[in-house]
Amino acid sequence: MRRKLVERELTEEGPRSAGQARAKRRSVTVNLAESPLTWLHSRGHLDNRQFDAGERLRSDYERAHLSASITMRWDSVRIRGSGGDGLTHSERQIAAKRRFDGAMEAAGRGLSDILWRVVCACEGLPDAEKTLQWPARSGKLVLKLALDRVAGFYRIA
Repeated sequence: MRRKLVERELTEEGPRSAGQARAKRRSVTVNLAESPLTWLHSRGHLDNRQFDAGERLRSDYERAHLSASITMRWDSVRIRGSGGDGLTHSERQIAAKRRFDGAMEAAGRGLSDILWRVVCACEGLPDAEKTLQWPARSGKLVLKLALDRVAGFYRIA
């Protein structure tokens, strides 16, 4: 796994007295290369099946080139022996898009929002909950349900 460690300073507000806020400062080490999904799995919040389903979904998302892009591909149309499946890059991209769409549909309307934000856009759970205007600490439960459905779609045992 890649590691890109940086030091971040956190400020925590302490109890207020006489109209003043006391702020505690502390430094933490953060791995910028770690995805929110990996973070949840490494701390025991997701089981292996849920983690594998999330990684498979993100792989299809990336293979389908669904994120923003600023350039075009200059590959030749057919390269003999490329990929081992006899498909062009575009055909592999279309297949990944179909799998991604199927997995998101399997997750369901209410669950696919948090799934996309955490797995594909790599938003942290607190940020995703805030953006979706959900109560704090509700995203983990919904994410786990969505990942269970996606694991079923991908037939991960």
